[in-house]
Amino acid sequence: MLKAFPPIQSVIGFPVTALPFNAQINLIMKWAGSRLSKYVCVANVHMLMEARTDPTFAAVLENADLVTPDGMPLVWLMKLMGVMHQDRVAGMDIFLALCEQASERQISVFFLGSKPEILERMKEKLHQDFPQLKVADMQPLPFRSLTPEEDEATVRKINESGAGLVLVSLGCPKQELWMSQHQGRVDGVMLGLGGVFPVYAGIQKWAPNWIRKAGLEWLYRLIQEPRRLWRRYLGTIPPFIYLACRQIFVNWVSPLPKERSDYSRYP
Repeated sequence: MLKAFPPIQSVIGFPVTALPFNAQINLIMKWAGSRLSKYVCVANVHMLMEARTDPTFAAVLENADLVTPDGMPLVWLMKLMGVMHQDRVAGMDIFLALCEQASERQISVFFLGSKPEILERMKEKLHQDFPQLKVADMQPLPFRSLTPEEDEATVRKINESGAGLVLVSLGCPKQELWMSQHQGRVDGVMLGLGGVFPVYAGIQKWAPNWIRKAGLEWLYRLIQEPRRLWRRYLGTIPPFIYLACRQIFVNWVSPLPKERSDYSRYP
């Protein structure tokens, strides 16, 4: 019997899950309820362009159980490719939805990575926002690579906690590589949410809703951290625009046959 995969749409050569927001959340929660070892990549332009230049990272995206369209440019391109009902499935929205549903379904959550002070502030805010949420544990990780013994202890701690969801904050691409390497070892659904932790903790600001919908979140972040981000955006945004335009043109000249996405299977 063939393994069933959610429908996907190629975005500049990489598979992005072509399901509405609620369908993707429900699928993650279904896996979490059974503590299946899965991993979810929350993709934006930067992540896809990183994969273009790194074959190892490209394989991580191609083998992910879900690759959600975090950035609006990905959503726009998917709609132009025929996925008309696609909406944005972004990190902070995923985080809030999962915490809410995990509270209702009594599924515990393990928070891995980030800094101790960020995790502590998150713990206080989670208690206020989601008083019924079962926090399995919170564990920061050092900047260096873990020794095999440390890594084994971390995996054992996660599994013994009983967590169905493991939210990972190590930054891209480190968190995605970690999740890929630990699939089959961690008994839970792993999600890479690196930028979400400091925003939820109040360390960094979340872009206003109209900026997010306009696809200008990158500009909002650039204004906050110009020295760190200007080179990244210069090296990713123009090439992405070129590749997206090329994909649109190729699809227009020689459109590929499309199978209708059956959203009814993912309520």
